[in-house]
Amino acid sequence: MADPVLIEEDAAVATVTLNRPDRLNAMDEALITDLATYFRGLHDRHDIRVVILKAAGRAFCAGLDLEAWRPPEDTGAVQHSWRTQRSIATVMQLMRSCPQPIIALAQGAACGGGLSLLLSSDIRFCTPDFRMNAAYIKIGLGGCDMGSSYFLPRLVGSSLASEMILTGRFVNAERALSSGFVSAVVEADGLGAAAQEIIDEMLLTAPMGLRLSKDALNRNIDAPGFEAALALEDRQQVLLSQTQDSTEAQRAFLEKRRPEYRDR
Repeated sequence: MADPVLIEEDAAVATVTLNRPDRLNAMDEALITDLATYFRGLHDRHDIRVVILKAAGRAFCAGLDLEAWRPPEDTGAVQHSWRTQRSIATVMQLMRSCPQPIIALAQGAACGGGLSLLLSSDIRFCTPDFRMNAAYIKIGLGGCDMGSSYFLPRLVGSSLASEMILTGRFVNAERALSSGFVSAVVEADGLGAAAQEIIDEMLLTAPMGLRLSKDALNRNIDAPGFEAALALEDRQQVLLSQTQDSTEAQRAFLEKRRPEYRDR
């Protein structure tokens, strides 16, 4: 049986590929376990600076594989549902808290949990055939699940978020772009190049500066006010200004060359 998640690491860049194309990359327990294990491990991996998240086949992720999460006979229905819910939600938490920016490349459908994987990423690109929906409400559940009620309004605004969450209707690539959900719509054979352009620019930044920038974005989305956001930024800048990499970046800028960072 093929691995449900493929991991490739090339120097400072990791590529995480959902690999259940025959099931439209729907989430079974093995796929969720593999994602949680890898993203948890990234918290202590400063050698990996950027992550690409993509999927094999014609769809990004069709959401939960309902056939793959049957409760054992000796487990209560509520207990089983809670375990399933928390294990998937943990993946989203680990993606947000890992220090590496995550660039998601999506084709075809991203439904339910697939939408949440995209919401938990930092930068998103999609193909012209992309479509997404908050499918949870379509299977008799609430439309708010796996972070959708938190991230979706912040990304696309309350009106579109409410439309998606309250109906489960699909939103296509054009609307995903106009709402700011994705950075660009790119033909399938150009997704890798679009990601690489962003990665090349990220790798020109100081390692700790990149990590703390993602951290500040995460924290300041819930800052109690402008002054609190400024206070966090001020502390980060003072801290980073004392690093050897900051000195190297300034020298490289003046000497018009690529900086040589040591994460010091």
